Amino acid sequence: MTKRLGTGKRTGRKAAGAQGRATPARRPRRPGPASVPGDRADETRPAEPQTDRLRYLDAATRSIARGMDLDETLSELCRAAVPAFADTALVHLYDPLPVGDETTPAPGVLRLHTTRQTSPQAPASATEAAHPAVGGPLATRLRDGRPVFGDAPNAAATVAELLGPASVGTTPPPGRRLILAPLHGRSHVLGSVVLLRGTGRHPFTDDDLLVASQLATHTALGIDKAMLYAREASVADTLQRTMLPPSLPEPPGVRLASRYLPASRTAQVGGDWYDTIPLPGNRVALVIGDVMGHSMTSAAIMGQLRTTVQTLALLDLPPDEVLHHLDEQAGRLGTEHTATCLYALYDPVLQRLLVSNAGHLPPVLLRPDGTGEILSVPPGPPIGVGGGGFESTEIHAPAGATLLLYTDGLVESRDSDVLTGVENLRARLRTAATQGTPPALETLCDAALGALGKGDRDDDVALLAARFEGILPETVAYWYMAPRPQTAGQARRLTRRTLHRWGLDSLIETTELMVSEVVANAVRFASRPITLRLLCTDVLRCEVGDDSPVVPRMRHARLSDEGGRGLFLVDQLSERWGATRLSTGKVVWFEQSLPDSVAH
Repeated sequence: MTKRLGTGKRTGRKAAGAQGRATPARRPRRPGPASVPGDRADETRPAEPQTDRLRYLDAATRSIARGMDLDETLSELCRAAVPAFADTALVHLYDPLPVGDETTPAPGVLRLHTTRQTSPQAPASATEAAHPAVGGPLATRLRDGRPVFGDAPNAAATVAELLGPASVGTTPPPGRRLILAPLHGRSHVLGSVVLLRGTGRHPFTDDDLLVASQLATHTALGIDKAMLYAREASVADTLQRTMLPPSLPEPPGVRLASRYLPASRTAQVGGDWYDTIPLPGNRVALVIGDVMGHSMTSAAIMGQLRTTVQTLALLDLPPDEVLHHLDEQAGRLGTEHTATCLYALYDPVLQRLLVSNAGHLPPVLLRPDGTGEILSVPPGPPIGVGGGGFESTEIHAPAGATLLLYTDGLVESRDSDVLTGVENLRARLRTAATQGTPPALETLCDAALGALGKGDRDDDVALLAARFEGILPETVAYWYMAPRPQTAGQARRLTRRTLHRWGLDSLIETTELMVSEVVANAVRFASRPITLRLLCTDVLRCEVGDDSPVVPRMRHARLSDEGGRGLFLVDQLSERWGATRLSTGKVVWFEQSLPDSVAH
């Protein structure tokens, strides 16, 4: 009998606190004064439930802090509270939630956001939306910030205003079985959490009120963190999207398609970008890059680099020189920012591709017969590292071929390395191209992305596809002419003969006049032979180039002036015109619409 009494279960608060955990083996006590009943050792034994409460609170707050967004944070709160601490948890949040240091008036609606219940003995009837009256018991209690029991003064009116009139008489249950804890962020009241216990377990104690206060505090801080993180990610995502091209141009001789997929919610924005830049001579620059990191800073650096590339491209520099100057500019922005970039220059007349690479992944060229090739382009150092060493590689780009530029988010994942991902990409493209006729660019982009759009990604993805069509040689005429006074007349005769051969007799008179004016202006400043090129694609385009960096400026001539009306005539007679400064001089061009009878 004595043996059974010695090994029996403990009762009271100590037993309740130790419920649900294994009892550790006791060390044998030393004989002596320490074992005398009523001494200090016996007085400290009831502290064990307090230790359990602290362990629970530590584990619960750690779980709540792990939440990355609002739903995760509230889910962790409810998972930690029910059933270990309460039978039911109800979370109400203001709609909309205040963020950061905003000073906007407090919203007037509390919406039921999260509910978790395990015991039918703890009623959880609540309206979907509560409207706290200004100066009413609920608004006053939320501003006060201290948690209260359901049997506290004015608690019934507060609970009824929050959960609805139907809750009166059923919620809260008799006794201390409800705790209402306000959620206070760093600067604002965010809402409240209601914790209930059914009649099948012990009521809440004063110590439980402290636990509820800690749970509410850590939850409110987690909500604040999640809202600030979401706002920063939204701003950065908006910033990045506004810096990406809103639409792609439609230059003659090439078709373009692009895709951009943002990262998953755990990574948010990155610094991936792409661009297509039309250049003189119907050429087009194809650019793709990736700034290291995932933050608003990465998006801002991406925008600066993209603007720099556009400026350098319009100087008509070779790809390796573009990357060299881009690297210098990145160094001025700070050595802590690095990026990869691939710059390709396509000439539809020569069907030639010049490519230079700054630490980026190699492009994939899908040939007209469906075979895919990973282009061997010597990779230079990433942008921002310094040292240069970029090279331009010339590649034949036949009509019908497709070039695919992409960022590492497309080919790199937790399950495969980059090399495997690139090979898988080439296999997907080849499969898409073996269905008969060359697939449409949109279809090819879908094949390249695969199943990326269905799951979370650690990195954003940028994709740029270019289908080369080229320009037929018979639609291009090109001449070199010495800068002499007679050159303008020679240019008129060559233009007349060419347009007659192309069946554009209706455009001969106006084109001759504009060619004569632009060539005469080039002769005034050129010291080397000037160039005249006519291209007949979807428009008739004329380009006159010389070695002078002086760009002509249109002005309105006075009645007494003998000149100054040439560009005014070009502006009036052409659909579009412009002047582009190059590293070797400039090109002045103008375009005219084709007659309906010969329009492509």
